[in-house]
Amino acid sequence: MTQTQDPTRSRTFSWSDPAASVDHLGRRGGLDLIQAMITGEVAPPPVMQLMGMARMEADQGWVAVELTPQEFHYNPLGTVHGGVISTLLDTAAACAVHTTLPAGVGYTSLDLNARFLRPATVESGLLRCEGTVLQRGRRTALAEARLTDAAGRLVAHATSTCLLFDLPGAPAAPPPRG
Repeated sequence: MTQTQDPTRSRTFSWSDPAASVDHLGRRGGLDLIQAMITGEVAPPPVMQLMGMARMEADQGWVAVELTPQEFHYNPLGTVHGGVISTLLDTAAACAVHTTLPAGVGYTSLDLNARFLRPATVESGLLRCEGTVLQRGRRTALAEARLTDAAGRLVAHATSTCLLFDLPGAPAAPPPRG
């Protein structure tokens, strides 16, 4: 049998200028900014378009982000690459921390400790990653993220520490309550 279909696959995507979103950092609290991304008022970061991340939800200290696995996420073994899974885990954990920050405070991931528990493939269906803040102090925050497949099975788990800092030019943030 002769194959007549072109086996080449391609993908095209676009993104918004990230500088427009960064401009909001010093003026809006983290939860407000994440919710503005969810409603489309503020463009999501380019990495979300690059990875194909879809729906996002957020509340104080909690974020969920979803991704439907595609072939372009695969590693040579035919499963979703660990870097894609790590990106989902990092996004959920760090954005959960972001929801707790006042205007003028930024963050960056200090570490991400991931555990991969089962492979994910196109057949896994929708992947949902939920991040939750476990502890937030004045200069660091600890969060966890749990990635599940469409059947509710745990695919991966991570903990992450984020460094918190005042953004340049922003007024000093008040210390956290509690």
